[in-house]
Amino acid sequence: MDNIFDVKGRVIVITGAGGVLCGEMARALAKAGAKVAVLDLDERAAGKVAGQIGGAGGAAVAVRCDVLDKGSLKAARDRVVSEFGRIDALINGAGGNKKEATTSPEMSFFDLPPEAVRFVFDLNFLGTLLPSQVFGKVMAESGSGVILNVSSMNAFRPLTKIAAYSAAKAAVSNFTQWLAVHVCRNCSAEIRVNAIAPGFFLTEQNRFLLTDEETGELTARGKTIIEHTPAGRFGEPGDLVGTVIWLLSDAAKFVTGVVVPVDGGFSAFSGV
Repeated sequence: MDNIFDVKGRVIVITGAGGVLCGEMARALAKAGAKVAVLDLDERAAGKVAGQIGGAGGAAVAVRCDVLDKGSLKAARDRVVSEFGRIDALINGAGGNKKEATTSPEMSFFDLPPEAVRFVFDLNFLGTLLPSQVFGKVMAESGSGVILNVSSMNAFRPLTKIAAYSAAKAAVSNFTQWLAVHVCRNCSAEIRVNAIAPGFFLTEQNRFLLTDEETGELTARGKTIIEHTPAGRFGEPGDLVGTVIWLLSDAAKFVTGVVVPVDGGFSAFSGV
């Protein structure tokens, strides 16, 4: 059974890997024996994660990359191939929300600035599509590979306040299914495309919605989320690792086009 979950030696590219959740994925995959390309717009954050991996005896390279710039993505691809020789998997982890694209007592839906909405949609959707083009082409040429997108709970049911983020992540889920079919039919049946949909994890992007900036206590929204999560807590970064390894490994070799919730039961609970 251990062998079918093995990712040892595989070259895995992770965008947004300088962040909390994808940084944890990078460290865990490296610990499992994968060679990890840590891509992030913040070169220092990427370097910190790659340094942690190297310090623990793993193999990693830090690459500054803008997921909205195809030239930057191609340069990152060339760097990874030069360093590790191939690309076996891509995790599209770059994404996030923007406070200015979120409704509040101070910001009516009717006044949401288009540039803030566009930023959120581009970062999450185009920031998934463009890396899939650049790194997916390498997989298409080799005839095998895995693309793993990061969707969200709000793709299943849109959440209040975050209109732009909900719509963008719904687009990621839809694109995941579309791309899974496309690559099987037009490239290779050995290329799989899936997504994970994390529940509520405290990150820098959502902390302002879930905790009070001054006291650190849960906001009313944060308390409601916990009440509607059967597991009774926010997710921890390590909670994603098992599902990620499953979807990247041969254990999921007949799984493609699915979006897997990792949410402590949030999507199963009706509130009653």
